[in-house]
Amino acid sequence: MLVYSSALGFPLGVPTCCAATFATVIVAWGDKGIPRKVVRGISWSVLPLVAGLFVIVEALQNAGLLRLGVLGLQALARTSAWQAKGIAAIVVALLSNGMNNLPVALMSGAAIRHAQQSSAVAHAILIGVDLAQSLRGRSLATILWLIALRRERVEISAWEFLKVGMIAMPAALIAALLFLWN
Repeated sequence: MLVYSSALGFPLGVPTCCAATFATVIVAWGDKGIPRKVVRGISWSVLPLVAGLFVIVEALQNAGLLRLGVLGLQALARTSAWQAKGIAAIVVALLSNGMNNLPVALMSGAAIRHAQQSSAVAHAILIGVDLAQSLRGRSLATILWLIALRRERVEISAWEFLKVGMIAMPAALIAALLFLWN
């Protein structure tokens, strides 16, 4: 359902909520205590974070970052394809590490739409946004995983995460960009 909704260009909030509710109902069919466990297992502290990230996106758009992103993409369009892809991926990777990849992804997507940028540069930006978070763990997905691990009494220090990320992220970013060069 989510893939179908995405393919049709529909917002994913309502279908995601419906899918989660449906999955909970199916699993709870055999164990009536599941809904209570689900509600207790939700990381409620993450909700203000997500709301704040969307507020940041709106503030950045009002401050002119979208215009700056469109200008940057237009400048990249005047370079070679491999330069445009590399620069775009590296810039969004750095931005994602500086803050969080959710606002960077939303702003990058808006800039791509407004600049009517090629799919190759859009793919490079997506790679940069997705892989960059593995360096310092600034993505919502990483935060949720760390919360889940801590709940299970597994501690990963920031230094341990950074040590692995310093090797894994650049290697994965370079490998993915090399794949795009064809």
